[in-house]
Amino acid sequence: MKMQFFSIPVLDPESAGHALNVFLASHHVVQVDRQFVADGAGSMWSVCVSYIDGEGRPEPEKRQKRIDYREVLPAHEFAVFDKLRTLRKELADAEGVAAYNLFTNKQLADMIRRRIVSLAGLKSLDGVGDGRVEKYGKAFLRILRQEIPALDNGAAVSEDHETNGDSA
Repeated sequence: MKMQFFSIPVLDPESAGHALNVFLASHHVVQVDRQFVADGAGSMWSVCVSYIDGEGRPEPEKRQKRIDYREVLPAHEFAVFDKLRTLRKELADAEGVAAYNLFTNKQLADMIRRRIVSLAGLKSLDGVGDGRVEKYGKAFLRILRQEIPALDNGAAVSEDHETNGDSA
């Protein structure tokens, strides 16, 4: 993975902003981080773009088809998925980041499918690291611990369902 850095001056953002947009449109972007640098008339946005070299942006027909979880999940599981999605949006909006930076839709669905109710269970999800679990795990576990038992009417579920000493 490579990184490209951009400085977008607050007083004259057009040309630097255009260069950033051209770069974003022509590369396979993995992540974009931005930071405001306050320096009076020299204030700017500092932007770091992480991207995969050589692959370019996938053509529209090559991109994965978007999954409609309303069709994939049973209605009672989709109701929990919707609660998790709402929480994710609230937290992401409060931090000014994209919702998928917290958890992707696939990760939310996997939380429900695997009946995860522990921090260890969250860490076992593909692409979820310690930082996200520490920052957001307890908020998501509050919903999961409340809703998962009702999904199975109290039936035994996977070992991810154990609390492993984690507290919300």
